[in-house]
Amino acid sequence: EVQLQASGGGLVQAGGSLRLSCAASGFTFDDYDIGWFRQAPGKEREGVSCISDSSTYYTDTVKGRFTISSDSAKNTVYLQMNSLKPEDTAVYYCAAVQFSPSKGESDLLRSDGMDYWGKGTQVTVSS
Repeated sequence: EVQLQASGGGLVQAGGSLRLSCAASGFTFDDYDIGWFRQAPGKEREGVSCISDSSTYYTDTVKGRFTISSDSAKNTVYLQMNSLKPEDTAVYYCAAVQFSPSKGESDLLRSDGMDYWGKGTQVTVSS
């Protein structure tokens, strides 16, 4: 059974940092791309970042502030979030899709491009 468990959310002041973790199980970790998505109240879910093999992708609003990384030994993907802003407040989800060389950034940052989803973790940034 595929499982994705996101953790690490919390309440932080603007300018602060958080590190989210996504622990994966039930599939061959290195065969999958894993992404982070977020959904703020009243807004659609949006792609934040994705790691695919050695490539990393970010939506424009987090470039230079967020860093995605993976640890194959722990089957875990991390999202280091620095210089947080109130507009980063959302529920953050991790998701996975089997690697395909034909998929690029635009595919991997779309919610409908993912096959498996974990439960979210709340990130709240106060001003």
